[in-house]
Amino acid sequence: MSETIYDEWGVPPVINATGTKTRIGGTLIREESLEAMNRAAEAFVRISDLQQAASERIADATGAEAGYVTDGASSALTLAAAACIAGDDLGTMARLPDTEGVADEIVMPRSHRNGYDHALRLAGAEITDVGGSDYDLGTGSENTELWEIADAIGEDTVAVAYMAKPFTRPPLPEVVDLANEEGVPVIVDAAAELPPTRNLSRFIEEGADLVAFSGGKAIRGPQSSGILAGRGDLIRSVARQHLDMHAAGPAYDPPEELVGADDLPGVPRQGIGRSMKVGKEEIAGLIAALEAFQAEDDEAVLGEWHDRAQRVADGLAGIAGLSVELAGGEKTEAVTTVVATVEEGAPTTAADVVAGLRGENPRIFVGADDLHDGGFTVNPRCLADDEVETVVDRIVARLEG
Repeated sequence: MSETIYDEWGVPPVINATGTKTRIGGTLIREESLEAMNRAAEAFVRISDLQQAASERIADATGAEAGYVTDGASSALTLAAAACIAGDDLGTMARLPDTEGVADEIVMPRSHRNGYDHALRLAGAEITDVGGSDYDLGTGSENTELWEIADAIGEDTVAVAYMAKPFTRPPLPEVVDLANEEGVPVIVDAAAELPPTRNLSRFIEEGADLVAFSGGKAIRGPQSSGILAGRGDLIRSVARQHLDMHAAGPAYDPPEELVGADDLPGVPRQGIGRSMKVGKEEIAGLIAALEAFQAEDDEAVLGEWHDRAQRVADGLAGIAGLSVELAGGEKTEAVTTVVATVEEGAPTTAADVVAGLRGENPRIFVGADDLHDGGFTVNPRCLADDEVETVVDRIVARLEG
């Protein structure tokens, strides 16, 4: 690796063999995004005007009525929840996350619950989870039946939340149909569901009211950026709760299509989104990255990643005490990943391999989600071609003690 600013600061750089993980910087930002950010830094602009221009471009990319650039996918979910709770009510917006006396329940299949749904609760929402884990236990039942979602929806329900993964149930279109019958919107967390590019519009086409994407993963925009796409009225609520509203009434004139100020009784207070503000550079960089992402050839990119994963697998094949296979690269997971399992009786453990690699300089990060089964993974999407041999050599050295 060539010398980086991190070397100058005495901070160990990382060889990323685990994918687009926030804790190691997400992804490498596109040149198109960097150029747009630099150009955006050269002048001032009214952020509401820029968000309006971004909204139009996100709408074109996703097929949604409107869009918004957020401070990551997590803040997109918080703002989505805030919009579903507050709607057009400036008083409720001003009080969030205090929801006393206000409907605030978000229904969510229990098997969709995860550490990131804290973002929904941050807005003041109370998550009502339904269903179970029967599918995972092999009893033949589904995790969550549609009737369970319907049964949980009541007068205090403001939304249904859905974690978009190829394996999540019930199917999104069925959940949307049910929610529509009950008159509540559906929020989809699709933060990591790119590629394929097709997914930019898929969830909107399936009826989702709001969809959150990360801007710093496959899109390769600024790490601190995200996209919220969906219904125009809900995006308006988001803008009202996110934009800097420090303005005198007679001078308050934001873009009408984005904010709808003509329908408001006054200037909104600084909302729950104030701590999630997005700079002009991030907005410009995200949109430039989104346009470049749309222009990519999915098959070519995925093929390149597959070839890189194959090189890693070939390099680890035949190592005593280690079994290796390729997973993914099909409908359930777009990216081909190397799955390595340290066998019982080997001179070391998967945990020792992973921890040892992270302690090197440069640090090497491989996937650690399978440590409970004695395994680790190598994801090729953020791994450079000239880093493959280093990763293989260091894994082998750790395995051989």
